[in-house]
Order: sequence, then C-alpha cells, then structure tokens
Amino acid sequence: MRILVIGGTWFLGRAVVEDALRQGWAVTTFNRGRSGSDVPGVEPIHGDRTDGDDLARLASHGPWDAVIDTSAGELPPRAVLAGARALEPVTCQYVYISTASVYAGWPDEPLRVGDAVLDGPPDADEDYGRNPAGWLGPNLHYGRQKAGAERAVVTVFGPERSWILRPGVILGPGEYVGRLPWWLRRAVRGGRILAPGDPRKAIQPVDVRDVARFALGVAQRTGGGVHNVTAPIGRETMSDLLQLCLDTTGSDGQLEWVPDAVLLESGVTQWTELPLWRTHEGVWLIDASTAYEVGLTCRPLAQTVADTWAWLQSGGLPVPHPRAAAHGIAPEKEAAILATAARK
Repeated sequence: MRILVIGGTWFLGRAVVEDALRQGWAVTTFNRGRSGSDVPGVEPIHGDRTDGDDLARLASHGPWDAVIDTSAGELPPRAVLAGARALEPVTCQYVYISTASVYAGWPDEPLRVGDAVLDGPPDADEDYGRNPAGWLGPNLHYGRQKAGAERAVVTVFGPERSWILRPGVILGPGEYVGRLPWWLRRAVRGGRILAPGDPRKAIQPVDVRDVARFALGVAQRTGGGVHNVTAPIGRETMSDLLQLCLDTTGSDGQLEWVPDAVLLESGVTQWTELPLWRTHEGVWLIDASTAYEVGLTCRPLAQTVADTWAWLQSGGLPVPHPRAAAHGIAPEKEAAILATAARK
C-alpha cells in the first residue's frame, strides 16, 4: 500500500503513520511542518493545504492507493473540497476523519449511522453556521463545518470511494486536548477528588491507536462507507475510568461522587472543567456496530489509561493546542463544591 496522510505529525495522524510504517506501507505526509516532527521513514512534503500551488505540488508526488485526512478539523468545507479535487486524479479513495458532532441529534439523542446530519454545504466558508452570540448549546458551528467537509469529500470521490469515519471522544498517548492527562494528574495530587455525576454512567471513549488501525483497515477496502468509531456502549463507566486513574498512578486519593444537580447548581462547565462529564442523554450512546462489522476493535480502557500514563511519565508532551487550557477545574472551586455537597 502507498498512502498519503494529511497531517501525520501528532496524535491521530502520527498514530496512523506509525502503524502504517509498521505494516511496511509507503507513507507520504503533507503538513505545514509547524506542529510536531515528521515520523522517520515517511516521505514528508511541507505545504499549506489551502494553497492551490502547494496542492498541485503535492499531487505531483502521487499516485496513492488512499488518502487519510486527519488534519481538517479547523478547515472550512471549501478548503477540503479544493484539496479533494486536487488529489482525486492521483488517489483511489479518500478516508476522512470526521466527528460524531455532525449529527443533528448530538449530544441529546442516541445515535446510529443513517441518523440526520447537520446542514453544511460542501463549498461553505469558515463563517457558515456560526453559533449566535450568547449561545449555550452544543457547538453547532463545528458540527456544520465538519458535515460540510464530509459532503465535500463525497462530492468529489462519490460514496463508492469515500470513507467517512465519525469518532466520539479519542483518548490515548499523545492526547492534545488533555482530558485523560488531567484526570491522571488529578489522581496524583490525591486527597478528596470530585467525581462527577453517577459513577455507573457508561462512557465509550476510543483509543487513538484503534482509530488509526481502523482507518488503515478501511483504506484497503473498496466500496466506501460511513461509520461511527467508538468503544462499545456500556462496556465501561465513569467509575471505571477514575478508579483506573487512581490505580495506575498509585494514588491514595478518595473519589467523592457529587450528583449532576449539585454540579450544575455550582456552575461547573460540562465537558471541560470535569473532563468527559456531560449530562446529555446521548453523549455516550453512539452505536458503532457497522464499524465492528468491518474490522474495528477497541482495546480495554485500562490499557489506554496505563499507556497514557506511561507516555506522560516518559516525558511525553502533546503538541500545544488552545483547547487544552479549557480543561480542568480549579482546586479552590473543587474544594468548595465538595464542601457544599457534604452539607446536603
């Protein structure tokens, strides 16, 4: 296999590249050369995917059996559309890493492939679908942009040559958002640890290496398709995650579970201040059964936690990203909420 990975230097893109190289594939990467270093063994091409000349230069290095696009998260659909058009003559199929946020029902409803997707034209610019001022709901702008980017890929490659993968939460070594690293570091601090909501709440984060392996798997298949990419529904819980953080780090911290209502009354920002905590019904009810049917396997959460801790202990540092600053609750606020909960 000869593949092109757009991105390829950090987190998911790097996991894709490293796995492909282990399998003996020829890998070309395309990125700006600003975030992370190129993986030894690739053919690195540096350029801006929004620049037509750079795209033409990239296409001249083809052909490829597949393109795996891991870096379009902040790009408007029209940029993805232009890139797909430039690469279509020199690649057999396109694997696009999207998100569960494209669903109109996210995060309030259980989701499965075939459910309604947000609006988003394939040629939309970065302003399309922006949330109105003061909007407190889910980030519909992000979902609409990614939905438009999906349509851009399918517009160019057709459904028979497009693989659209929609992960939920991705964790594992190299994580740049800082969700699991925050919980691990919080476990190390010990003491009374604010544990959010119902300990029996099921969660379904997926390991970055499993997403990478699945993307490489579909890149070898023909026919195209759309798949959600998550761990099985109900396999693990929030209690499992936090206890694993304590056990893995050897912490003597004590988990103190505080009900959702108290957290909401205390103004805790869902999803970020206590990472992975969210009260919406559908957030951890994403059906990925179609992906399992074509080869997705998900390692136990215990392995993800242990390997992420080992990465941090070895001096691993994520590529800096602005989203990381939003994660984690201030110790003073945590202590105040625990004190309030104790009085109730």
